[in-house]
Amino acid sequence: MNHIVFGVTGGIAAYKAVEAVRQLVLRGCDVKVVMTEHATRLVGPETFRAVSGNPVAVSLFDAEGKPIEHIYLARDADLVIVAPATANLLAKMAHGIADDLLTTTLLATRAPVLLAPAMNNLMYRHPATQHNLRLLRERGVHFVGPESGALACGEEGEGRMAEPQQIVDAAMGIFALEGDLSGKRVLVTAGGTREPLDPVRYIGNRSSGKMGYALAAASRRMGAEVTLVSGPTHLQPPAGVELVRVETAAEMREAVMAVAPGCDAVIMAAAVADFAPRESSGDKIKRRGKESLTLELVRTPDILGELSEGRAAGQVLVGFAAETGDLLARAREKLGAKGVDILVANDVSLPGSGFDADYNRAVLLFRDGTERALDLMPKAELAALIMREVAGLLGGKARERP
Repeated sequence: MNHIVFGVTGGIAAYKAVEAVRQLVLRGCDVKVVMTEHATRLVGPETFRAVSGNPVAVSLFDAEGKPIEHIYLARDADLVIVAPATANLLAKMAHGIADDLLTTTLLATRAPVLLAPAMNNLMYRHPATQHNLRLLRERGVHFVGPESGALACGEEGEGRMAEPQQIVDAAMGIFALEGDLSGKRVLVTAGGTREPLDPVRYIGNRSSGKMGYALAAASRRMGAEVTLVSGPTHLQPPAGVELVRVETAAEMREAVMAVAPGCDAVIMAAAVADFAPRESSGDKIKRRGKESLTLELVRTPDILGELSEGRAAGQVLVGFAAETGDLLARAREKLGAKGVDILVANDVSLPGSGFDADYNRAVLLFRDGTERALDLMPKAELAALIMREVAGLLGGKARERP
């Protein structure tokens, strides 16, 4: 049984936390709710006691004035969730402030922490809040959301708390990660490449890098030594991961080939350009006097194919196929052509998944001919699932395939 401490702060989205707790209990989790004083003005502790089946803690002291054992809560938790995580909570956690039961528990725990931020869009975008988010991500804190949409203040924008099912899915993704990759070296590529036309323009694609970064984070949490080769992206690298930044397909090939021979698994999640301009102008191309512009494109290196041909015995190779048409036919063709152990195929034209989204819907194709179609899920959960399969191929336990 997974033991969860579920923190609820004084954000208006506290009512959503009730459903999240209920769903976690239905998943077989033991949930102990810790509320701040402000949260109790929005949702009564008895509501959480009813859905969790456990007493709800609010104060550092119980009704008889005895101190509540926050170290016990922190020590026995397998995961700590805070939903909603207000701007105030993020600031306290980032700077080690422990002035109530929840923040004291957060400071004492060594369990993974999952935060579901919720606040006004202006508060979310404030430089102080963004700084606090960066600090927490660098320490390995997990996040789900926030989403964009209608806010309680009547405005529209980013800051809406993730839905209960999203929070539960993210929690289950964290629980799926065990130490199955301890002692292994994993290389992950992420993001798109940029092929320069001139000093200010380039040919690129819409890859955000989120899938690759999620895979790197999942690999690290499973105990692997991880190198992340990343094209340009605005994402923060996962804590404990060696980051190598590249820009072009040629640079990515050079970085990958330098690291791959010593790795147990190579996960090629990057959206590498298939073509690049034959020549790049040293000066900005002017449109003056031109009615059209013809570019000659040449093929970029086939990094995945080169890896497949030269890989060491026992090395696991995972490829990705981002398609917009006949997904399975094209994925099966690529699986055979590239000689990978696992091919992750997804239709990037579907709404709400694929490029620059937090969710993905994929089909896993295996070298032995089996296939596994997956429902829409957070990229963090999909990353955990993929890395469990990789661990299985390296000698650990893979999940049962339906």
